[in-house]
Amino acid sequence: MAIEILQLLVQSADTWLFEGNLSGLSDREWMALRFLAGANRFSRTPTALASFLGATRSAASQVAAALQNKGLLVRKPSAEDKRSIVLCITGEGEKFLERDPINVLRDQVEALEAGERSRLHDTLGRVLSGLDVAKRRHRADVCSGCMFLVESGEGQDHQFRCRLFRKSLTSKDTTLLCAYFEARS
Repeated sequence: MAIEILQLLVQSADTWLFEGNLSGLSDREWMALRFLAGANRFSRTPTALASFLGATRSAASQVAAALQNKGLLVRKPSAEDKRSIVLCITGEGEKFLERDPINVLRDQVEALEAGERSRLHDTLGRVLSGLDVAKRRHRADVCSGCMFLVESGEGQDHQFRCRLFRKSLTSKDTTLLCAYFEARS
């Protein structure tokens, strides 16, 4: 059964991965663009991108430079720390993502019933966590499931805070990817 599942995963990946530069981006550039488009403000840095890609900071900077040269990304000084830079998707980058080959797979997953999507999410998350431990990598995920997220209040007074960065979060922030995610136990 494990081999059959792997074959299904490879076949599904074939719809959006391993296409080389057919769409104008390498697979790693697509990964970076997707990550940065869905990342929170703490994770749109070269260091966080390197962590997500499982690459060195130098390799991640090369990927970011390629995206910048294509007009899909800009580097901006951080509003919180002027010594740091933030990697921001441009309007052209957002338009480019509308043609992302992965959208076909996304639409198929969205067509699943909510319970099926939840089980698939949890199962693939456990598999990825095991792979990350084996490769000594860190897995990004959304803030809402992170041990650093603190919620307080109710209704209009409902507030979110990240204990790791000691910063307030918006409700939308809790739905974005964070490279510093730590699962709740």
